[in-house]
Amino acid sequence: MPQPETARSSIDPAEVAKFEAMAAEWWDEGGKFKPLHMLNPCRLGYITDQIAAQFDRDLSAKKPAEGLRILDIGCGGGLLCEPMARLGATVVGADAAERNIPVARLHAEQSGLEIDYRHTTAEAMAEAGEQFDVVLNMEVVEHVASPVDYLTACHDLLKPGGLHICSTLNRNAKSFGMAIIGAEWVMRWLPKGTHDWNKFITPDELYELLRRAGLTPVDRRGMVFNPINWSWSLSERDLSVNYVTASLRPERVTL
Repeated sequence: MPQPETARSSIDPAEVAKFEAMAAEWWDEGGKFKPLHMLNPCRLGYITDQIAAQFDRDLSAKKPAEGLRILDIGCGGGLLCEPMARLGATVVGADAAERNIPVARLHAEQSGLEIDYRHTTAEAMAEAGEQFDVVLNMEVVEHVASPVDYLTACHDLLKPGGLHICSTLNRNAKSFGMAIIGAEWVMRWLPKGTHDWNKFITPDELYELLRRAGLTPVDRRGMVFNPINWSWSLSERDLSVNYVTASLRPERVTL
């Protein structure tokens, strides 16, 4: 499998291979990515609320993200890129798993959307001088070899005042039970071995990593699954399994 060109990279080839094997199933709502399809409305709600707050946008407008350049790093099949494009943003989707890109391009074409999909890494794009108003980094940081290097690249990809959204999985007994035993072993929503519990990151650890990368964390919320009505919702208190953070690249460096 050709690797994206970059002088330094935090990608883990074994993690990339896992998602390469599942590439064709991205848009199958009952397939291996069923959990992400179920989670997507919750993720989108958080993302759009943070964009509205940071850039003073009216979400009731026809295209509230118009004029914003958004990067979805680790875009997969485009589950977040497409709704962002519909909101009027100029969207770039990047993924280290090469087989995801033609899947994403074909679905965008079928949906009548213009999205710039690339087989590349955050580090390569940062080294090329690319910059964005918003960087989406969703369910990726727990799969990279060096989270701090990866988040530093995400920082460099933001314009000053830019918004970084990062979601991941907490590391505790509950997350092992739900994300691995429940989702992989019992429900079989994902192939066994998709996640490595040892790579999960606690909210406090992620805040520290974000700060080390030069970002300023401003918010974090849990994304909580309700098994009664099979839906996800945001929580200010329950960050025990899935959670999402918002951070900003400072306007200027304080000496």
